[in-house]
Amino acid sequence: MAYDGFLISLLSGAAAGTSTDLLFFPIDTIKTRLQAKGGFFYNGGYRGIYKGLGSAVIASAPSASLFFVTYDYMKVELKQMLLRYNKNNQSEWINTVTHMTASSLGEISACMVRVPAEVIKQRTQTSISKNNSTSWQTFKTLLKNENGQGFRNNFYRGWASTILREIPFTCIQFPLYEYLKKAWLLHDIDILSEKSEMISTDSLNTTLSPWKGAICGSIAGGIAAATTTPLDVLKTRIMLSDKSMGTIKLVQNLYHEEGMKVFFKGVGPRSMWISAGGAVFLGVYEITRSVLINTKSHQKPFIE
Repeated sequence: MAYDGFLISLLSGAAAGTSTDLLFFPIDTIKTRLQAKGGFFYNGGYRGIYKGLGSAVIASAPSASLFFVTYDYMKVELKQMLLRYNKNNQSEWINTVTHMTASSLGEISACMVRVPAEVIKQRTQTSISKNNSTSWQTFKTLLKNENGQGFRNNFYRGWASTILREIPFTCIQFPLYEYLKKAWLLHDIDILSEKSEMISTDSLNTTLSPWKGAICGSIAGGIAAATTTPLDVLKTRIMLSDKSMGTIKLVQNLYHEEGMKVFFKGVGPRSMWISAGGAVFLGVYEITRSVLINTKSHQKPFIE
């Protein structure tokens, strides 16, 4: 990826992440409190619905930027690599594998920032103690290491479970998102070709408008969110626990103590905010990227 492409992905991702977190934070708080042990009202109910916003805002831009810089770079490089070894011209298969792999690597990169921020955010969201009423106070509490778990286990608690959630999520969301965009674009081109038979298809617009990309992102995000809710519940419980716990042991404990329904707690708010958030997140990304590319093209040829 050229420097211009890197910078555009960086700025577009930062704008997308920050705008989404600011708009939908209250729904995320409701989801977290529903999933936490003790239930919604025990963990604060509707009080302090913006608790933990600070850590989310601080981390949203760098984590989203890390994701899109990695995703956009790997999407190009992986496709070129796979095309070199493709003997059967299976372009659809190559596109699917490329988007799944690139988005998975993007999520792993983003988790370097996202996991500590999530730990601080969720502990603040569910705290009924004045000692952890703000993100800063929660951060200082974790630094004190009062539980003796150490820096890594305190700030990166739930790293594996977050990756376990994010990879299936992104493997559903981004291939579906790219497929929907491509299908809609081809549909638009067919309609324009029929209406304008005298116009060459080469002269038609070959990019999907940002608002249509936002709708594709909303559909893909909602489906991926609902499907991966059980993994999100496990991630939340691990991050809120006082001591480290294995995922299999946690699954067994949750099933015996709260039954099968516990794994789908918060599925409504999670699906709603990620579906709406997916429209905003990917919509803002597409709009910002389009504006930056157009701005750059007026100055000198854009190289990606």
